[in-house]
Amino acid sequence: MIRTLKSGRTGQEKAADAHQVKATVEAIIAEIEARGDAAVAELSEKFDKWKPATFRLMQAEIDACFAELSAGEIEDIKFAQAQVRRFAEHQRASIRDLEVETLPGVILGHRNIPMSSVGCYVPGGKYPLVASAHMGIITAKVAGVSRVVAMTPPFDGRPAPAVIVAMALAGADEIHILGGVQAVAAMALGTETIAPVDFIVGPGNAYVAEAKRQLFGRVGIDLLAGPTETLIIADETVDGELCATDLLGQAEHGSNSPAVLLTNSEKLARDTMAEIDRLLDILPTAVLARRSWKDYGQVILCDTLAEMVAEADRIASEHVQVMTTDPDHFLQHLTNYGALFLGPRTNVAYGDKVIGTNHTLPTLGAARYTGGLWVGKFLKTCTYQKVLTDEASALVGEYCSRLCVLEGFLGHAEQANVRVRRYGGRNVGYAQAAE
Repeated sequence: MIRTLKSGRTGQEKAADAHQVKATVEAIIAEIEARGDAAVAELSEKFDKWKPATFRLMQAEIDACFAELSAGEIEDIKFAQAQVRRFAEHQRASIRDLEVETLPGVILGHRNIPMSSVGCYVPGGKYPLVASAHMGIITAKVAGVSRVVAMTPPFDGRPAPAVIVAMALAGADEIHILGGVQAVAAMALGTETIAPVDFIVGPGNAYVAEAKRQLFGRVGIDLLAGPTETLIIADETVDGELCATDLLGQAEHGSNSPAVLLTNSEKLARDTMAEIDRLLDILPTAVLARRSWKDYGQVILCDTLAEMVAEADRIASEHVQVMTTDPDHFLQHLTNYGALFLGPRTNVAYGDKVIGTNHTLPTLGAARYTGGLWVGKFLKTCTYQKVLTDEASALVGEYCSRLCVLEGFLGHAEQANVRVRRYGGRNVGYAQAAE
């Protein structure tokens, strides 16, 4: 039996939040579509108190950001980027072009073609999220994208030096200090000074996610990466301190970041809740984490492994951390998750910052139908066909003609018929094709 020891906000409350976000985003997009740069500048000043002469950083400004970091800090960024790049390169090598002869004289294939331009959004309103620069920009560049535009909001009233350094080291072609819905809309729609992109990636808050959702179609998007979600699956092999630390480590992202403990141990569940209360009294980021845990934290108690698997798949969390006797059981049986972190020696922070897998992952239940950001998201798998012999064209043409007539597409049928006549020596028309 599945029991909830602690619950968060109701579905009705969450729906009310989403309605307000939707209306706000609609209005901002309409403003930018109508007035371009002028609207972008006004919105940036309104939301971020940031209105420079130009949002794009010049090389001297980028160099100044490098000068603000120590050699050790730059080396740490380079280390993390090397891990992300290495894994992305292995992913790219696993994606192959294809060409095969499916019938004598019939060649089918596909090519994996990089997108021409991509916008990478790097959140930074509450924290300067250095790691998000690696995840979007490096992965796009490994895929072969020629123009990568990076945007991030100001932090404490100016560009965040570490984020700018990470963007530059990752290979961004343009760096803009612009955040929120206005950044996403500017990249998607274009303005007088910002050329539009074909595809937008990157995590963000609920407003950024909603902007991507509303603009999808006019621009491609990776996925709807909203507020961070964490699910910890644990049993009696770990303790409350470890579970509480890992839950609050993600709850500090924001006031609406779900953190869920799923366990078959009531003792661990209650120990974890007590430890969370203790840690919230000493955690420097407790203001955000406390509200997030209060409104979105959950503790769910199950009796069996099967119940734990079923409940985890129902939740379909962005991050799923497994600390049980047999973590591989969940690797083999779970189907709905953004990324798995198996065993107590790893954790979500490793994936977020440095280990090499991508941290832009599906939220809001999207793990039911998509994985996270990876090299393949920046590639268009485009098919082609070649027919090399008269005999092959006539053979395929005869089948094609009859199938087109079956559907009532007589113009389509004639495309096949003319080739049967030319290459097969048969005087085929609509009537014959129908026979």
